[in-house]
Amino acid sequence: MTNFKIIQKRNIWLGVSAGLFIVCLTALFVWGLKLGIDFTGGSLLEVKFIGLRPTVNQVEAGLADLKLSSLIVQPIGDQDMMLKFQETSEENHQAILSKLGELAKEKNKDNEIEELRFESVGPSIGAELKIKSLWAIFFALLAMLAYITYAFRKVSRPVASWKYATSAIIAMFHDAVITIGIFAILGRFYDIEINTAFVAAVLTVIGYSVHDSIVVFDRTRENLPKSNEDFEGTVNTSLNQTLARSLNTSLTSLLVLVSIIIFGGSSIRTFVLALAIGIFAGTYSSIFVASPILVVWEKWKK
Repeated sequence: MTNFKIIQKRNIWLGVSAGLFIVCLTALFVWGLKLGIDFTGGSLLEVKFIGLRPTVNQVEAGLADLKLSSLIVQPIGDQDMMLKFQETSEENHQAILSKLGELAKEKNKDNEIEELRFESVGPSIGAELKIKSLWAIFFALLAMLAYITYAFRKVSRPVASWKYATSAIIAMFHDAVITIGIFAILGRFYDIEINTAFVAAVLTVIGYSVHDSIVVFDRTRENLPKSNEDFEGTVNTSLNQTLARSLNTSLTSLLVLVSIIIFGGSSIRTFVLALAIGIFAGTYSSIFVASPILVVWEKWKK
């Protein structure tokens, strides 16, 4: 089996990660995220189509010229349709009704629309929920740190068990920042907004990243008592033994996600894109960030 010199070239991998991390963190602080209606609030319009109701794709295409932010189109029953968007002006309200009326008459001139309600809606993710979510993530990280430290307590030499946990959390933080930072860039240049699905995707990426790093660390734990190599060589051997597993698992996941991005609906595209970016970053960090950090720590100790 080919033994790739991954750990021996750790300065390259860590340098690439540090550069990408700094770019994404800078984009996040300078531009921020483009928030969707779930964070900002907006308007809710419900209409009834008297006659044949157009499809969601037809409505989205018909309203494209109005450039509505955070547009969500949801069919209700057989004839009704609900639209959510950020704009709240009466001018936009009347323009949307006019466009929907035109869409209704495309198939049959006798078709009409009836406005059922138009109202302002508040953000579904408020300031209190944001704070509680951050506290939940903080306590989850503490729990991960404690559990991994306990699980690796028997391999405290030459690197302390808590350093395994810290390395996994550093890699996880690296993946989360890169995922969020890329969306800051996409929001700046391509007007891609984030919603509640994006939050779920980031939390999923956090779990995936820690899991992938632990798999590599577990092989290192198995090899340490029986290895004739130094710590650096043992970690490199462990990485090579788990390399095919990590790449195959991630590749199959990414193939599915890319297919959904290309052929899936627009309502889940943000969620799937965030997952794809996070899984790619998580695979890279579990191989080229988490384990090299352990070796760097061991070198510093010497």
